Amino acid sequence: MMPPLRTALYLPANRASAAAKARAAPCDAVILDLEDAVAPEAKDEARAAAMAAATEGGFGSRLLVVRANGGGSAWGAADLAALADAPVAAVLLPKVSAPADLTAARAVLPAHIALWAMVETCAAMLDLAAICREGRALGLAALLMGTNDLALEMRCTLDAERSAVLPVLTQAVVCARAHGLAVLDGVFNRLDDEAGLAHEARQAAALGFDGKTAIHPAQLGPINAAFTPDAAAIARAQGIVAAFAAPENAGKGAIRHEGAMVELLHLREAERVLALAAHQ
Repeated sequence: MMPPLRTALYLPANRASAAAKARAAPCDAVILDLEDAVAPEAKDEARAAAMAAATEGGFGSRLLVVRANGGGSAWGAADLAALADAPVAAVLLPKVSAPADLTAARAVLPAHIALWAMVETCAAMLDLAAICREGRALGLAALLMGTNDLALEMRCTLDAERSAVLPVLTQAVVCARAHGLAVLDGVFNRLDDEAGLAHEARQAAALGFDGKTAIHPAQLGPINAAFTPDAAAIARAQGIVAAFAAPENAGKGAIRHEGAMVELLHLREAERVLALAAHQ
């Protein structure tokens, strides 16, 4: 099982204080942002700051990821050229809309740097299966939903249940699972609505996402809680594992447990839950 990716925290790369806070933040990944969070006049400064932060290190077990500017922008090529020599776990590519976007990035980035792809365009949704299939061979490791940009392009309104984008959220999970990729839900915009954040994080967990992206350290607690098994889930998983391990159930593909039929697929899910709980 891959390490958990419950929380990925976006931070503007040109703010040294933000990077310093990230080194102690309770998140699984830190994303130093060179794109949306950085004004055009600060792009070069942000790139240099991201390189300095990566070189300095100190992020512990957190994956260090840098979101580059798009390949068609005035800064994308310089970002990728600099990041090719950076000690980062992954580079997040914005507005990936076709496998060719990943191919172009891989031509610059060495193989040990994973590719993460922002899914935030209608074109991406139409070609997502190919992006995942061909991207896997190029070192694509994760999909991150850009629900704000996607909703803008769709011209839809996001209600509390995100009804308009539920089909595409489900499609992203299906494609990611089919090709062994991690998949993270988009950000929650309202910083003063913890209840709304917790609801949306629980919704994302129910849809099958591995985790959710955040734009402020204060959002990490509710998101981690939504994607971390609670005591009841752990107890259920332990019971299933123990039942299959009992001598009388050796070699069986289905057993009776607590009044229900339990199959090997339930055992695999129970093992996943316990592995995730072990990272708490």
